[in-house]
Amino acid sequence: MTDLRIGVLGYGLRGSLARTAHRPGAGSRVTALAEPDPRARTEAAAAFPGAAMSSGHRAVIEDPDIDAVLVLTPDHTHAELACEALRAGKPVFVEKPLDISVERCDTILRTAYETGTRLYIGHNMRHMPVVRLMRDLIRDGAIGEIKTVWIRHFVGYGGDWYFKDWHAERRYTTGLLLQKAAHDIDVLHWLAGGYAKDVQALGDLMVYGDNPHRREPGEPKADDWYTKDGHWPPHTQRALNPVIDVEDVSLLNMRLDNGVLASYQQCHFTPDYWRNYTVIGDAGRLENFGDGPGGCVKVWNTRRSGYRPDADQIHEIPAAEDNAGHGGADPLLVDEFLRFVREGGRTDTSPVAARMAVAAGVHATASLRDGGTPARVPALDPELAAYFERGQVREA
Repeated sequence: MTDLRIGVLGYGLRGSLARTAHRPGAGSRVTALAEPDPRARTEAAAAFPGAAMSSGHRAVIEDPDIDAVLVLTPDHTHAELACEALRAGKPVFVEKPLDISVERCDTILRTAYETGTRLYIGHNMRHMPVVRLMRDLIRDGAIGEIKTVWIRHFVGYGGDWYFKDWHAERRYTTGLLLQKAAHDIDVLHWLAGGYAKDVQALGDLMVYGDNPHRREPGEPKADDWYTKDGHWPPHTQRALNPVIDVEDVSLLNMRLDNGVLASYQQCHFTPDYWRNYTVIGDAGRLENFGDGPGGCVKVWNTRRSGYRPDADQIHEIPAAEDNAGHGGADPLLVDEFLRFVREGGRTDTSPVAARMAVAAGVHATASLRDGGTPARVPALDPELAAYFERGQVREA
């Protein structure tokens, strides 16, 4: 099998996806990369020997030898870059979130529709073993018909990951109820079988906004901006982003279009990192304990009782590839993208679902900043929704 030639836009924190896609002799290789930061370009040149390096994206998009493009740049640039690549006829992988506004997301989907170029979205959590285990249990009827979903996300490293660079600024993210929550909202939609229709949220900048230890504008992040065991408690953080205007805690309530009620909570100053899903049906409840090997999903579904830690069913989370990103999901995500580039067809990740996750996050953020006023999430153009539901194939 001839290697697909992959062009990469951006080599920051998500450069790991480019490295995962670089499989010389095994189906794909990175042959061109664009990155404006000289230091990052040097690192990329070492990671992909022989690949063409450039500072501008058009050198990659306009390269006739490139078979597909990975868009791994900051969120607010996704629409511009993805649309250019789609118009050039290059199948595109866009890292989550799709972009930071509903309008930009719709522009990407509309461009893919009009050009007929394949569009793939990098919602890797759909490939995490714990998520697939929960989905399979729900589909098998383990807890009956889904009625409500609760998610708590404790972002123990939030001060390092989200308040020391562009993530801390609204103009680049809209807010963390979009940027960080897009994963969880997408999983919630997938498990519940519907999309958020009505949203209401509260939140605030409760900890990092009062920290005066900021970098000067233009000053790069310190080399030790992240350490696994350091920078605790939160007020000891140093060299934060010069501008911080996104919330560090948020609470979101949702009604989905199928009637399911859901809630999502996110906090960026907890001592532990933990993501917990509770799904309740009319015949039981399931909950994850951990999200990787060694963890499990417990199901209570035989009788009413007090809390029973042993549950009625205990399902171990399947093992994944060692040292692979996002609990082993990233290699599976790349596998699906490469198959999609070669063959087309339906995929487990969905451009429509990605757009709906952003739309829920955008309007939840608007609700949050308007004192919790409920907001309605706009539906996608039915013509576009049908096109992507068919696997990006036009009607005969």
